[in-house]
Amino acid sequence: MKILIKVKYDGSSLNGSQVQPGLPTVQGELTAAAREVFGFDCDVTGCSRTDSGVHALSYCASISPREDSGRGNWCSVPVGKVPRALNSKLPSSISVCGACSVENSFHPRYDVVSKEYVYLISDSAVRDPFLVCRAWQIGRPLSEDGIVAMSRAGAHFVGRHDFSAFMASGSDVAVTEREITLLSVKRRGDGIIEITVAADGFLYNMVRIIAGTLVAVGRGVISEDEIPSIINSRDRSRAGQTAPPDGLYLSEVKYKEPINWLYE
Repeated sequence: MKILIKVKYDGSSLNGSQVQPGLPTVQGELTAAAREVFGFDCDVTGCSRTDSGVHALSYCASISPREDSGRGNWCSVPVGKVPRALNSKLPSSISVCGACSVENSFHPRYDVVSKEYVYLISDSAVRDPFLVCRAWQIGRPLSEDGIVAMSRAGAHFVGRHDFSAFMASGSDVAVTEREITLLSVKRRGDGIIEITVAADGFLYNMVRIIAGTLVAVGRGVISEDEIPSIINSRDRSRAGQTAPPDGLYLSEVKYKEPINWLYE
């Protein structure tokens, strides 16, 4: 048996999700908390890797004893009480908001069928100190026509495409096709521009590059009609800038079967 947990975190003080010696990370903090709660070393495996500064509203990770521990019925804490137990050991930037038991064969990353990200942009001319590390503050208002153009441009991304033009260098993935099932752009009631992207998977910095490209569309630097050509070119230099990590949130992770999250 493994324990699957759902986690929220503020990534502004964390060096990403993947453990890095000597640096605060999501995996590192969860591993340390699990060791205190269960009394032995555990393996903590996340549903994806997120960069420094990226946030999560619904990050999933599994907890299980180290393979060489020989422990069978290892979880001495009722599953529904695991979140509270872990939260008592975690820093304020990380919160476990649900848990459930899953089979040993379950993998929090490879069993994912889709993920959804939200990217937040503030186009106010005045910098908002309460949005520092929470949204990309572009410092120049976008017109409503620009928002409409961004929305229309977003529709071109939907479907299965080779998204090489929207992948940062440094990735060694062999297959660069992904299927985007949703891409929406809207201005919320509080004035924040919200980009939502759902897909069966994402390339390195893919959402941030899409966000940077859509802002270029909103500013009139890139035409909305250019998007299909940019996608087909597979040329990173033709897409927009890589938006900063501040505005990026992993908002939903879906598996083949619904998860019955417990919190007691």
